[in-house]
Amino acid sequence: MYKHTVTSRKIRQALGAASAIAISLATASTAFAGECPADKVKPNARQMVDYKPVGVADVTLGSIDLSKQPAHIEGRELRFRKLTIEPGGIVPWHSHDDRPALIFVQQGEIVEYASNCVDPIVHKAGDLRPEVYGTSHWWKNLGKEPSFSMSATSERIRATTTCNQRPSPTPRYRM
Repeated sequence: MYKHTVTSRKIRQALGAASAIAISLATASTAFAGECPADKVKPNARQMVDYKPVGVADVTLGSIDLSKQPAHIEGRELRFRKLTIEPGGIVPWHSHDDRPALIFVQQGEIVEYASNCVDPIVHKAGDLRPEVYGTSHWWKNLGKEPSFSMSATSERIRATTTCNQRPSPTPRYRM
């Protein structure tokens, strides 16, 4: 009986250690998911392309005029948007040099073609992509299902939607 208890305890300890290692590996790989591998980063690796938007719905869910906030950033707003990119859909080439953003892939997969990465970058559900100065890119949904993403962007003011107003029922596109 005593030998059986010791064996069971060792098995539980081994399983616990294996689980901890597996979780650590999964967490480490997730932290780098959706990024350009360091050995593939290269300035001007990809030139601008002139694709038109295809199968993209961009709906502003709300915005905040940043000039009316303690930061007093004149002429800028913080926008929160939902992007739906249908299979085969294209988000055309655009730059984030003057409008930083965070984009969170909520569902599906989307492929990014960045100006500073030799290889395409695959973003999967759960990935968060910072888009900052020096980021120019285009995106394509190569999957069989729509990709849904949420984006928070600091933009120049161009619309009147605020958090207290309903967004326009017509989706609009602008990255």
